[in-house]
Amino acid sequence: MANSITRHIPNTVTCCNLFSGCIASVMAFNAEYDMAILFIIIGAVFDFFDGMLARLLSVSGPMGKELDSLADDITFGFAPSAIVFSLLKEVDYPEFLLPISDIVPYFAFIIAVFSALRLGKFNIDPRQSSSFIGLPTPANALFWGSLVVGGHDFLISHSFNALYLIILIIFMSWLLISEIPMFSLKFKSLSWKKNKISYIFLIVSIPLLLFLGISGFAAVILWYIILSVITSRYSKQ
Repeated sequence: MANSITRHIPNTVTCCNLFSGCIASVMAFNAEYDMAILFIIIGAVFDFFDGMLARLLSVSGPMGKELDSLADDITFGFAPSAIVFSLLKEVDYPEFLLPISDIVPYFAFIIAVFSALRLGKFNIDPRQSSSFIGLPTPANALFWGSLVVGGHDFLISHSFNALYLIILIIFMSWLLISEIPMFSLKFKSLSWKKNKISYIFLIVSIPLLLFLGISGFAAVILWYIILSVITSRYSKQ
């Protein structure tokens, strides 16, 4: 009886991630961005623990892997798409985009499409066991959520050009499926030598979060991308 219950625990946690993503999406469509990012973060917590529990309980399996990807595309793909969709219905469009301003918001769902492609690629790519190739979907979701929550007033002001947002959607979507190696924050020890990149990342990230508040998370993700690119270039030399 205990074993039959135990083997369902990780998948139950994964379903909690999926449930959180659904709530985040509803909040996003209602333009309740604070609540949307809160449930994305809650989903990320569940996403962290489902794999850990599967390994601890020795109940890993193909079902859990597939379910995890489905949940992740909702929480870290569809939910941020919904956030950007609602934002694009609020922004001030330049004159040349006004004729298609009712259509442009749907462009946000490219994020969900490329998140699904990234998750599928991750599942079949043996190179991503200890690090990542391309931007992880949770990082992308956190970037969009924190950017919209922290910079909402500026993003919908006359000072901001909506075209920049469209370009950013394309750029971040490309990063999801790019071949850029990105480091993992998993610490196998506290050694500076073995975790130097992770420590440098954290040292810079802390003041960004302290000074920029919620927008700091978007800045931290950009810092993560930049440091990953620098590290990749340095390792090839």
